[in-house]
Amino acid sequence: SPQRQQQKQQQKQQQQQQQLLSPQDQPQQPRISAWDLLYYVHYVEHDRRLDEWVDLSRFNLATLKRVPPPDMSSAVGGVAPGMHGGKDPSSSRRTTRSTEGKFKRDSARRRSPSSGVDVTPLAGVSDGMSADPVDDASLGKGKNNHGESESFRIGGGNWHGDSDIAELEAEHHEITKVKNISKIVMGKFEVEAWYYSPFPPPYNQLDTLYICEFCLKYMRKPRFFLQHCSECPRRSPPGQEIYREGNLSVFELDGKDHRVYCQNLCLLAKLFLDHKTLYYDVDPFYFYVITEVDSRGAHIVGYFSKEKVSSEEYNLACILTFPQFQKCGYGKFIISLSYELSKREGKPGSPEKPLSDLGKISYRSYWTHVLLTLFSEQTGEENIQIKDISMMTGIKTEDIISTLQSLNMIRFWKGQHVVFVMQEFLNKFMEQKKEDSFVQ
Repeated sequence: SPQRQQQKQQQKQQQQQQQLLSPQDQPQQPRISAWDLLYYVHYVEHDRRLDEWVDLSRFNLATLKRVPPPDMSSAVGGVAPGMHGGKDPSSSRRTTRSTEGKFKRDSARRRSPSSGVDVTPLAGVSDGMSADPVDDASLGKGKNNHGESESFRIGGGNWHGDSDIAELEAEHHEITKVKNISKIVMGKFEVEAWYYSPFPPPYNQLDTLYICEFCLKYMRKPRFFLQHCSECPRRSPPGQEIYREGNLSVFELDGKDHRVYCQNLCLLAKLFLDHKTLYYDVDPFYFYVITEVDSRGAHIVGYFSKEKVSSEEYNLACILTFPQFQKCGYGKFIISLSYELSKREGKPGSPEKPLSDLGKISYRSYWTHVLLTLFSEQTGEENIQIKDISMMTGIKTEDIISTLQSLNMIRFWKGQHVVFVMQEFLNKFMEQKKEDSFVQ
């Protein structure tokens, strides 16, 4: 029709006019300066939970070290000269100096021009997209018929120290070295996340993730979170309550029977555990959830998991006290509970290795406390063996020996190794124990 031909002619004229525009006349994208970016910083020789996003004002610009561009011709088959630390030239991370002169590792992301809030694109989600019904489903899409993710799996165990998987652990470290969730809101607490956790899209790149403290469902929007909290029928973890004393209660969960709750617990725990294997297969594990009970319900404070059948005789796979409840004695209680279960099973146990830095401190403190308490109850006439101590405490012999060595209590006497305990040392320990109990 004549009208359609006229429209085509007008479009053709507009295209010709655009082609005739000089580069100066064409619309240009707004330039992004270094001050518009936030930089992800890792502090050398410090744990990754201290990593943070900072702006340029936090840097001492006088100490910045300019790195020459890589020579791509010499980079073929090797590392380009001038790259600090032998990093891949394609890496988006750069090395800078802090105000104290320490090297930092950083990457950049853009800051929102209106609010100054970090902006990170979500996979498959537009910037202005409102919350969708999947918020209430918690596990999102990409699952098989068993509710498991087809792209990754999360489970109850830690990284093993075996050299055969060193390459896999290195790859895991590279993928997870940048935190993808800044903080969580759980119950009345707002908690800063420590590490990367592989939540499924669209929950895997958020400033704040909202989590129900009773059923552990997670949501992106506060309005969905508030609505869910007012309607959630659950007021305690699923499973069987196996212990209660005062306001403290423990629930035992079979990963096979309560799969979704345990998977959500693993995802949540990964925000605060660095070395945790990525498995969604929670069926081979028991989970023990520790809670504080009040009139509103049983609020989760921590948990530990253990394999149903462990060839290495591990009595604990993962242990976590959530940051808002740390330094309240829950860590020692959880460890003690795992050993009480081992004693009921009639065989000593040990935590799965390697332990985190906080895990090492907690276990060393617990082992020292148990052994010194046991020695203080001995008269000195008993010919007690290491294996006897193991059966009495539930602690494996290698853990007992390493603890005694750290206390300098292993001596070589008359051709054999013996446990040497000074009474003065035990007296100081018992006095300290009385003072601690009095303070509590």
